[in-house]
Amino acid sequence: MKTLLLNRSEVASLLDMDRVIAAVEDAYRAFARGEVLQPPIMSIELPERNGEIDFKGGYCRSNDVISMKGASGFWDNLKDRGIPNSLSTVLLFDGTTGALTCVMDGSLITGYRTGAAGGISAKHLARPESSCIAIIGAGMQGRMQIRALSRVLPIKDVFVWDSYAQALPPYKEEMERELGVSVHACATPEEAVRGADAVVTATPGTKPFVEKSWIRPGTHIVAVGADMEGKQELDAALFAGAKIVVDSIAQCTSRGETRNAIEQGVIAPKDIHAEIGEILLGKKPGRENAQEITIFDTTGMAVQDNLTAAAVYESAKTKGLGLWHEFMR
Repeated sequence: MKTLLLNRSEVASLLDMDRVIAAVEDAYRAFARGEVLQPPIMSIELPERNGEIDFKGGYCRSNDVISMKGASGFWDNLKDRGIPNSLSTVLLFDGTTGALTCVMDGSLITGYRTGAAGGISAKHLARPESSCIAIIGAGMQGRMQIRALSRVLPIKDVFVWDSYAQALPPYKEEMERELGVSVHACATPEEAVRGADAVVTATPGTKPFVEKSWIRPGTHIVAVGADMEGKQELDAALFAGAKIVVDSIAQCTSRGETRNAIEQGVIAPKDIHAEIGEILLGKKPGRENAQEITIFDTTGMAVQDNLTAAAVYESAKTKGLGLWHEFMR
C-alpha cells in the first residue's frame, strides 16, 4: 500500500477558489443530510508559547474518505522566527480499508476552505449589491476571505485594520494588484467597520474588536477567528435580533463566537436560525430582507477539510504530482 506525499507548492498548484467553494458547499450539504461522522475537536493550548494546535477528524459517506488534520496557530512565529503563524497537515485514509492514502501540507487547505466558507455565507446572507467590505485582520485568512467574497459580491472597496500595522501595506499592495479593488488601510477597527456592507473578523483576538453601534442595518458579518473557548472578536450584543447562521451548532455553541453570546445571556441556542447546510439544501431561508443583520459563525469543520483535500488528492493523481511512499515496507 502506497501513500502519496504532497508538499505545499504541489498543493498550491492544485487549489482553485471556485473549486474549493464548490467542495465546501458539498461538505455543508453532506453534513446537513447526516452523511458525516465528525467527533469533537481535540485542542492542545500552549499559552506560554502563544500557541495552540487543533486536531479535526471525520468521515464522509459521500466520498468514503476519512480525514485528520492537525492545524496549529503559533502567533509569534512570523515576527520572531520568520515562519507562518498557521501550519497544518492533512492525512487521508481509505474509508473501506483504513489505509493511509495521502499526506499533504494542509496550510493552504485550511486557508482556502475557511475563505470559501465566508464566500458561501455571503452568497446567501449578504445583500447582493454589497460592495464595501471591512476586514479585521490582514493575515492569510484576511486575504482568503476577500478572495472568496470577490467571487460572489461586486466588491469595490476594502477597509482593513490589523493590530500589527506593518501588515497593512503588503496587504493593500497584494489585494489591489490581484483583485483590482481599492484597499484602504485603517487606523482603528471602527474606521474599517463603519459604513461597510459586510464585515469579516479574522484574528486570534480574545476581546471584542467590533461594536454593535458601528453596524448598520443590512450588514452581513463573517465571524472567523473565534474558534475556541476564550477567543472573541464581536461585541456579544450584536447577536441580539440578528439572523444567526453557523457551520455546526454543536461546535459554535461550545467554542465559537455564538458561545460568547450564549454565555453572556444575549441569546439562547434556540435563537440560532440555521446551519449553513440547511440553507444550501433549501430547508431554511437565507437573507429575507435588506434590513436584517446576518451573522455567520464558522469554527471550521473536518468535513470541509475532507472534501477539499480529497479533491486535491484526486487531481494530484491525475496530474502525476507528488511522491509515492511505502510506509509498511
